[in-house]
Amino acid sequence: MTIRFHVQTVGILLLMLGMAHVFFARYFGWEKELASVSLLTRRIFFVHTFFMALLLILLGVCSLFYTDALLEPTPLSRVALTGLVAFWLCRLLVQLFVYDSAIWRSRRFYTVMHAAFSLMWIYVVITYSVALRSVWNG
Repeated sequence: MTIRFHVQTVGILLLMLGMAHVFFARYFGWEKELASVSLLTRRIFFVHTFFMALLLILLGVCSLFYTDALLEPTPLSRVALTGLVAFWLCRLLVQLFVYDSAIWRSRRFYTVMHAAFSLMWIYVVITYSVALRSVWNG
């Protein structure tokens, strides 16, 4: 399988995750959870969630539909891929070292999701890293 295939696969994963954000508030009970915080904090939380979903969808679109441009050895693709590697590496580190294991230990579904997202972030980082290497080596 080519790097093009993997970048497009990452695009599909990011699109799916971005669209899944529509269901997060209901699934996690955010209205109830956030009832005790100020209106400003609550709105910031929902606005940031919206923009995170939008970012995921846009990155997914870029990776899925503009793969060739992303893999073209140009200054723009190099800086874009460098940013993507940095962003997703930070996200992987958060997954591994910031989320307290008390959140997912002894809860089968959350443990499975923690493992699945850890593997997904590893896949995303590796994919964009290989793509970055390919645009540097032309």
